Amino acid sequence: MLQKAIARLSACNQTHLIDHLNALAPEAQAALAEQIAELDFSVLEAENAGGTRGCFAPLYATTLAEIAQNRERFTAAGLEAIRAGKVGAVMLAGGQGTRLGFDKPKGTFNVGLTHELYIFECLIRNLLDVAQAAGVPVPLFIMTSIDNYGDTRAFFEAHDYFGYDRNFVWFYQQEQLPATDTEGRLLLAAPDRIATAPNGNGGWYASMEKAGMRSVLREKGIEWLNVFAMDNVLQRIADPCFVGAVIESGMTSGAKVVAKAAPEEKVGVLCLEDGRPSIVEYYEMTEEMRTRREPDGKLSYNYGVILNYLFRVDKLDETLQVPLPLHRAFKKLNYMDKTGAVISPEKPNAYKYETLALDMVKLQSDCLAYEVDRFREFAPIKNKSGVDSVDTARELLRRNGVLL
Repeated sequence: MLQKAIARLSACNQTHLIDHLNALAPEAQAALAEQIAELDFSVLEAENAGGTRGCFAPLYATTLAEIAQNRERFTAAGLEAIRAGKVGAVMLAGGQGTRLGFDKPKGTFNVGLTHELYIFECLIRNLLDVAQAAGVPVPLFIMTSIDNYGDTRAFFEAHDYFGYDRNFVWFYQQEQLPATDTEGRLLLAAPDRIATAPNGNGGWYASMEKAGMRSVLREKGIEWLNVFAMDNVLQRIADPCFVGAVIESGMTSGAKVVAKAAPEEKVGVLCLEDGRPSIVEYYEMTEEMRTRREPDGKLSYNYGVILNYLFRVDKLDETLQVPLPLHRAFKKLNYMDKTGAVISPEKPNAYKYETLALDMVKLQSDCLAYEVDRFREFAPIKNKSGVDSVDTARELLRRNGVLL
């Protein structure tokens, strides 16, 4: 194992770690050599994604008015699929509450004022609504990071899964990718461990496969997966109307979207790129794209994504054969220096490599844009105060009748 690790480091021009590896005690040496053998070193050769984009065109949504007209039919189709066990949900719960001044899994943050009300609890309540309407639980897969896996499981156990049937909940860990310094060199997190970071929200299905969750999908006969962001406390999960609308459309995927509040709103917009579904980030849009309007006055690029997607499982299986592009992010990362001291930098010092869920949308042949009311389904908690904060989420929860 040691010689294989040394050979791999040499092949990847990471020879600065070889002397360190050779100097370790046998147990630590074996641990580091094993990690070197298992890590995905493709990041060392990856070019940052997001270069030349294709030809963009608007993608029009099934609007709130159209959904209202067909709600009964869509909902019936969705409930039928859920009762047949064909629909599962995936919660992306790897985040920590650092930006909230909270050094625990973000989902364990209490948004309540007069009583405890956790982010995880808000989401489970929303899923319980569906389970009660359908008469059966919806299989729920919770993806954590390596760091918050134990804390997240313990939290759910301590709160008795907030009333959800624990037999329909599975936890799995997100894969990690190595981080590099500004010169492309691997960093150490400890004497026997290379510094790594989660592989981004686009890695959720590949991580499911590595964790053995695909066998659960096959065993349960799950044909559709609704993947969603944990930090939106109004997120409606396995929404029967949404599920039914996508199934009836005959499309292979769907995305919940909200109408933009203003042309300059900083949100990724669902659109077409070279004829396929895609997402254009706000900073990639030209002034013409931002302000272009249809004859009825509505923005042409009008519908922002909220990270709530429905995918057909057989099409997800096909994506496992296609490497997702890696997006390089310059972030702060703790590392061990040459003296063995662990350094907590005050400013960004390392590149983390991430895949994005939006790139999975690009791999689909089509996608139903399904409009939701942002005041009923979009209350993200990203900041301690200001825009998309605890305060704004609390106000929207109140507006929707949730007692805080």
